[in-house]
Parts: sequence; C-alpha cells; structure tokens
Amino acid sequence: MTDTLPVAEYLRMSTEHQQYSLDNQQARIAAYAERLGFTVVKTYSDEAKSGVGLKRRNGLRQLLQDVMNRDAGYRAILVYDVSRWGRFQDADEAAHYEFVCKQAGVPVHYCAEPFVNDGGIQNTLMKALKRTMAGEYSRELGVKVLAGLKRLATLGYKQGGVPGYGLRRMLVSADGRPKQILAPGERKSIATERVVLVPGPDDEVRVVRRIYQMLLNEGMSVYAIAGELNREGVPYGKSRWTHHSVQQILSHPKYSGCNVFGRTTQKLGTPSVQVPEKEWVRTPGAFVPVVDEEWGQEARRLLSSRTGNKSDDELLEALRQLLAKTGRLSLQLIQKSAETPSPSTYRKRFGSLRRSYELIGYGLPDQFAPIDLRRRTQALRDELMALIAEMFPDEVKIVRHSGRWRSRLKLKNGPMVSVLIVRCVHVWKQTVRWQIDPVRRECRLVTLLARLDEANHSLLDFHILPGMDRKRRFRISRSDEWLDRGWPLKDVSAFCELVSRVNTSKTDGSVCNRSRAKHAI
Repeated sequence: MTDTLPVAEYLRMSTEHQQYSLDNQQARIAAYAERLGFTVVKTYSDEAKSGVGLKRRNGLRQLLQDVMNRDAGYRAILVYDVSRWGRFQDADEAAHYEFVCKQAGVPVHYCAEPFVNDGGIQNTLMKALKRTMAGEYSRELGVKVLAGLKRLATLGYKQGGVPGYGLRRMLVSADGRPKQILAPGERKSIATERVVLVPGPDDEVRVVRRIYQMLLNEGMSVYAIAGELNREGVPYGKSRWTHHSVQQILSHPKYSGCNVFGRTTQKLGTPSVQVPEKEWVRTPGAFVPVVDEEWGQEARRLLSSRTGNKSDDELLEALRQLLAKTGRLSLQLIQKSAETPSPSTYRKRFGSLRRSYELIGYGLPDQFAPIDLRRRTQALRDELMALIAEMFPDEVKIVRHSGRWRSRLKLKNGPMVSVLIVRCVHVWKQTVRWQIDPVRRECRLVTLLARLDEANHSLLDFHILPGMDRKRRFRISRSDEWLDRGWPLKDVSAFCELVSRVNTSKTDGSVCNRSRAKHAI
C-alpha cells in the first residue's frame, strides 16, 4: 500500500450565521485530498472571524507558527478557496503568508479554485486577481452595510453597542410594537426586528437627572460629580464612577432622546477614528428622553466652553487664575475646579500637566526648595496613576486605604500594582544614579517603576517588575542589570498587557531577562 501525504486543512467562516460553511469547506477539502492521495492529519479553523486581518484569527496564526517552527508534521495545507485564506485589503499580505508556508516546504492548495497553485504564469495571475477580488468584496460590502445602518439610524433604531447608564434596549417588531427589554449580551434573533432605547430603572434615571443638576445648577466639575457619587456609594455597575462615565452621560444626545450614529468609524479592521460632528447621523425625538432637550444642549454647551472652544492661551489662563486663587496647582485642584478644563484636556493639548505648569512659569526646578522634592514627586505619582486609570477605565482602578498603605493600582481580575517614582541623584560630576526606597508593604507586589530625568523634573522611563527583592535603600545606574528582572514599558497604553505578562511569569516561576524584555511592547 502506497503511503499517503500528510496535510493540514484550514477552515474559516465570517459569521455565526454561516452554520454549514465549515462542513461544506471540509467536505470539498476531503474530496480533493482523496483524489490526490492526501491524508488530513490536522485541522485549523477560525469560526465567525473576519478575513480582513490576522489579529483575531487564532487558527491561522497557530498554523503559521507551527509552519515556521518546522515541526508541523504535515507537508501541505489545504484551503477551500482564496477568500477563505483571507480578504486582506493588501493582496501582498495574503501572498506573504502563503510564501512563508511555501518557503518552509509546506505549500498551500486551493481546493475549489479553477487554477492550480503551481507557480505558472497564468495561474499566478489568476490567483493575484482572485486575491484582489476577495479584498474588494469586503470593501464593497462595507460600503453597503454602512449605508444600511445609516438609513436605519435615521429611522430612530439603535445600531449596536451598550445602552449606557440609565437606559435599556427595547426589542420592537417590524411594525414598531414593543416586545421585551434585552438583557446585557442578548441580541435580536429575527432580522426584521429592531432595537430602540428606553429609560432604565427609576433609581438610575434619578441619578442621571441629578448629574445634570449638579453640573448646571451647582456648577460642579465632572471630576467633582464622580467623586461625590462615589462618596455617597451610588453604584455604577460593578465599578466606580469616573470622570469618563460622568462625561459620557452629560455629553451624549441619547439622554435627551436623540439617536446619534457614526460618531466614530473603524473600517475593515483599521483603528477607530473620530468622525467630525457635522457628519454624524442625528434623529431627534427617536427615544423617550431621560432629561429635557434644553438640559442636554446646555450641558453640552457648558462642557464645550470649558474645553473644546478654548485656545492654548485660554487654557493656560485658566491655570493662572486657579493658581492665583489657590496659591498652588495640583491634579486634585484642577479636577475639583468647575472653571478649569479637565487634566486630560491639558495632557492632550500640551503633552502633560507638568508641561502645562512650565508654560505658565509654575513648577520650574529652581522654584522648588529641596524640601519640596518629595511633594513634587508625589504629585507626579498621582498624575501617573490617574493617567493610567483614565486610559483603562474598565480595567484599572486606583485603590486607596486610609492609614494602612499608600494608594495602588488594581487590575480587574488581576494583581495589585505598586507605583514607585524614583529620583535621580548626582554622585560625582557627570555620574548619576537613581535612588530607590522600597516600600516594605509593597515589596511582593508587581511594581511600576518610573524614573525621573536627571533634573528630577519629569518622568524618564518606565519598567514593570515582578516585585522588589530588597527592603533597604539602594541605587541603580542608567542601564543597571537589576532592571533585567522586569520588562521595559515603552508605551503606557500597553500597561495592562505587560503587567499581566509579568504577573504570569512571576506566578509560574519563570525569570524575566533582557533578551526577552527587548521584545516588550
């Protein structure tokens, strides 16, 4: 009996509604394998995964990894057709992944295509044309789907997404008759059914109206409103109120009954981008309002006047006025001030609060006596923690406990993180070191170590460490080997991912080193 050639098969379907797609692909691949004397020894699949990118296609990623590791255990890959391999918007990307397999000695066969993938000129041209057509299909389909969504939005129907605090999703029939309130995670099952927003529980509606009153009648800032709600123990799902959650309620027209669609766009796997307000699809009076339209307009006007319409000079003048009023500046003072834009506004406009302080002549190094260095370092620590919590409102929170220990960061379903700001000391002429004072209660925690620059003026770099292995003061150099215990954090946006990675390494006992750390995000 002749030995058969071991092969793998790759299957993909785009949506959960294509319930027979994988079976059909597998049947065609099986017939192809039998005809050519192949034996399928491994199956990779991506169910309900778009073909426009590689990021979420775990099946294809695992296939490529096995092939590149040279331990795949098969000699070819069978795919139903070119579109199942992918609808990449750049046809060269599809060609690249196929070339990776071919170079490793594992060619790709397309079982339902009219051409043979043998490298011939005619077949190569046909394959390139098919790849381009597969990508174009996704582009054309995206245009049609977006047009349909916009039309339904103009009719007052909600197009996906969570309803928001104080609101619920109501399922309605094709003729507009209410059917039921959809629970979180539930979706409509009949194509002709639609979804509208309705006011939620009475207690949530009262909180929403009170938030508007606190802004309009009491002149409170967004940060102050969030702080007051947290102090009173007002629940916000399973988390705490943040300035983001309050801002969303005060700025979104849906609370005054207006359906808005298309505030952001994310086409074919590209990053989400903001859409100019004049291009939004608006349908006033689509829903039963939670607050009056006058309240909604006034709240949005007030928030816009504090931030969006201000020039750089006006933003800095607001800081000068706050400084004249209080005698000093801090993150907490800016958050509580109803007349001063939010700290995030200054970070977006000038890069950081510290840079904003510099522009008005406050907080320069020569203005601080040595005794104030600790206070300034604490302010930088508070600012860094607030920035991380703002970037990940659903994943990270600041945990405070009066008297027992300092504030820390806590990942949702993850570890507690100690935040340590390390100042620079000049030990001899041009020689500098960074002085670390470990906090005994936090030595075992995953640690975010942030070093200051040589002037102790701003943050220089960041490292995620599995913990502190010392309990007494010590010093490190710029590229100290001690830092090899952890991972450099090159971008704060990767904070959660890197903390989870270090925590996993810490838990399973593996050791972080520089050769792995250089690949950190």
